[in-house]
Amino acid sequence: MGAVTTTITLAVRYFAAARAAAGVETEKVQLPADATVDAALAALRAQHGPEFGVVLDRCSYLLDEVAVRDRSTVLGPDATLDVLPPFAGG
Repeated sequence: MGAVTTTITLAVRYFAAARAAAGVETEKVQLPADATVDAALAALRAQHGPEFGVVLDRCSYLLDEVAVRDRSTVLGPDATLDVLPPFAGG
């Protein structure tokens, strides 16, 4: 028997400057089932280019509405990643 490759679909939502840099408000990304937050970010960098990577470096992330503290966290099926650039306070 051959190995079966299983994938997940990650929904990515961009906010403020991250949305402007990505050029879209939301997108879906296909990733291996064992993909981590870091793997998802690497895929997004590859898709959108190095300038977008600079924006990602300054962002924080929510995975299914919970702050990401460890980017080696494995993504679940049908997960949602929110990309949040730094916001100015006032």
